[in-house]
Amino acid sequence: MTINDVSTATRVIGQPDRWWEDLDLGDVLRGPGMTVTDAHLVQWAGLTCDIVSLHLDEEYAAGTQFGQRIAHGPFTLSLALGLTTQTGYFNNVVAWLGLDEVRALRPVLIGDTLHPEAELIAARPTKKPDQGIWSFAYSALNQRGEAVMTFRSSFMIRRRPEPLR
Repeated sequence: MTINDVSTATRVIGQPDRWWEDLDLGDVLRGPGMTVTDAHLVQWAGLTCDIVSLHLDEEYAAGTQFGQRIAHGPFTLSLALGLTTQTGYFNNVVAWLGLDEVRALRPVLIGDTLHPEAELIAARPTKKPDQGIWSFAYSALNQRGEAVMTFRSSFMIRRRPEPLR
């Protein structure tokens, strides 16, 4: 089941609370799309000090196998994580637990439009009765539906509170 579609993705502000219990294994969260621009690459380079010619120097990049500048890999990963939060399912996150199996599959070019999909592949309660863990398999897809990056990520999230008696 796909939870959010690019055309129906809702804003986080004013969304109802989503809890650990609100997703089932196999559910897919689909975040909105974003078109990668020159400004993204320049800002990412400045923010992270990842000043590499492949990302910033058009003349240099023209001579590479890509023929043009490409986006930073960590930028693509961060964009996929960030856009997925726009589904509204991450308002009750207690902690981000990490990444696994990060794979860059295709270059991301200026002008590519990316959107993330995250399939819930594991969900388990924790020792604390008010928290659970979600693990997702992410795919960052370009405008042609091609996966440009895949990874797994896990989050600790609050469980639905018991009703007051």
